Amino acid sequence: MSTQILKGLRVLDLSRMLSGPYCTMHLADHGAEVIKIEGGSGDTSRGNGPFREDDPNHDWAGYFVSLNRGKMSVQLDLKSEDGKASFRKLAATADVIVENFRPGVMDRLGLSYETLSADNPKLVYAAIRGFGDPRSGASPYSDWPSYDVVAQAMGGLMAMTGPDDTTPTKTGPGVGDIFAGMMMAFGIMAALREAEATGKGQFVDVAMYDAMISLCERMVYLHDITGVVPGPEGNGHPFLAPFGLFPSKDGHIALGIVDDAFWQRLAVLMDQPDLGGDPRFATRAARSAHADELTALVARWSSIHSKAELTNLLGGEVPFGPMNTIADIARDPHVAARGMLAKVAAAGQDPWTIAANPLRFGAHGHGPLSAPPALGADDSLLDTLAAPKDMDPDAKRALRNAFGSFATGVTVVTTRQPDGTPRGFTANSFTSVSLDPPLLLVCIAKAALSCDTFAQADHFAVNILADDQKEVSGLFASQSVDKFDLAEWHTDAQDIPLIDGTLASFSCVRHRLVDAGDHLILIGKVLEFETSEGTPLGYYKGGYFEIGLDDALADAAASAGSVLLSAVLARNDQLLLCQNTTGQTSLPAAPPKTKSVEGLSQHLSDLGLKSELDHLYAVYQSSKDEIQRIIYHGIVAGDAPAGMRYFDLTALPLEQVSDDAERSLLRRYVQENQYGAFGIYHGTEVEGVVHAVTGRRNYHI
Repeated sequence: MSTQILKGLRVLDLSRMLSGPYCTMHLADHGAEVIKIEGGSGDTSRGNGPFREDDPNHDWAGYFVSLNRGKMSVQLDLKSEDGKASFRKLAATADVIVENFRPGVMDRLGLSYETLSADNPKLVYAAIRGFGDPRSGASPYSDWPSYDVVAQAMGGLMAMTGPDDTTPTKTGPGVGDIFAGMMMAFGIMAALREAEATGKGQFVDVAMYDAMISLCERMVYLHDITGVVPGPEGNGHPFLAPFGLFPSKDGHIALGIVDDAFWQRLAVLMDQPDLGGDPRFATRAARSAHADELTALVARWSSIHSKAELTNLLGGEVPFGPMNTIADIARDPHVAARGMLAKVAAAGQDPWTIAANPLRFGAHGHGPLSAPPALGADDSLLDTLAAPKDMDPDAKRALRNAFGSFATGVTVVTTRQPDGTPRGFTANSFTSVSLDPPLLLVCIAKAALSCDTFAQADHFAVNILADDQKEVSGLFASQSVDKFDLAEWHTDAQDIPLIDGTLASFSCVRHRLVDAGDHLILIGKVLEFETSEGTPLGYYKGGYFEIGLDDALADAAASAGSVLLSAVLARNDQLLLCQNTTGQTSLPAAPPKTKSVEGLSQHLSDLGLKSELDHLYAVYQSSKDEIQRIIYHGIVAGDAPAGMRYFDLTALPLEQVSDDAERSLLRRYVQENQYGAFGIYHGTEVEGVVHAVTGRRNYHI
């Protein structure tokens, strides 16, 4: 049964045969994109058989089909420079790499964990080896090849399995491989959890030998406590009875009697109730002491009944089950009810029956399993890979300005349900996380009606409301079913609704979902964004407020009395400042009678400078002379006129700025310029508040 619980996870599977493919099979079954990297004739198991009569070319070995359903296949020659280069490109996009070569193979190819993680720090590199990897403990057997039978023998499993000491027995399934593969699947998920929290991946390894010791944990404590070396015990148990396999007329059954109550019930069902209180068998310890006698007694009784008769008699009464062959399993109603025999089919082939995945997740649907890949079926994936590169500086600057052009205010988050119905809600918690890659997050209350929809959505959008969109905020804060009928909106390239008239809209693909108490944190990777001029809508203590100051505020300040207009003027990474003959510096200012931004611009033009004043940067009143200081932010071009000079931001002569408020303002500018997020200062020359600043422009990341 397949789920999408691991959707978005990319796994490169270099492994062969059983242990690695079994591990990655479980990841693929639950939605991970598992890409088998195969060279030559592919995974060794493609040639292992068995093959059906309708497969004369022997393309589809049952061994391969069972373990590699739902995966992709890319053929690469890792011994060639082109193959290595392609693999490195793939590895730079991967979350996980799984391989089960002997130690040093990938290192000699120049594809070691250390090499690959240098380009992809979050990479989880998983290695399944017979005797582990020297990175975590150099075994004297490190270079020995190993298969399942070797692991079972060395790890103690065969020493404990079989009818007696002289007949050690290998278990039927390849437990040495399978258990190591399952252990690694757990290790991968644990390492991924840490990588998601820290941004750092790691090397994870499992030795098949070690896995078998873990599987046979009983032998360890028995030897430690009793000094005994446990050996084969047939189908019984060292200190429980009756426990194990018992004969029937047409096969065998299993009994696991541990509790005294179950023994007493079995005695009744055997029509020998007195045995329940017999001192030889009445307690667990007594039954263990007389195990041979009790086992023989139960076996004589069971052997005169068929499996069907024993099932009708004992089923549900005591721990019991018939010993099934695959033919029995195929007819079992439990197997049908649980869907444990699944069918997969490749194009042009009749379906194969395989063992399904036993995991069930209550919050996820369980769909059919997908077919295994033909060798090299997904080679075209390599054509979609691009060499990793930094975001274009202009795009990064635009994104940084968009992220920083508003305070955290009112947003409407939108998406679509699987059936296409648009969904949206009002949120007051949104922030940028990263510029490269471009990530943002929004908090969703778990109690919200739309929480599940957004938690499962592949794409969503964050819409930053402008100060004139209070009604839109109220509409999406309600539970109205027709909110999208009443609101004006358009769609992005992913067909996600974007609200018209917003200050900014960010179209995102889901990157991560993080639990945060009574909220979920939805982290999205920005695919594209739109921005508009305006001021954002804020919400505080139950009421709306407008964030930011504009020219109207400056005009009001200018009309109130004495005013001084000046500007922070930038040219690339330099600022233009006035400097007198004594070396004291100050901001360029307009003549005292100038009381408008147009007048300031004209003054700068008269000096031979071309300026563009983009937003207000500070408004404050001097307590000493009651002069209103109005300072704009802008860019400037042209040679510095007499009495002025360009200074590098890294070498501003702050100690020579005579005005304390201007010195503080310039320090703030240097800090804000590093992040590209400028604000507006409002207050006095010693104390105040910085407010965040903000047609519509479209940007594609």
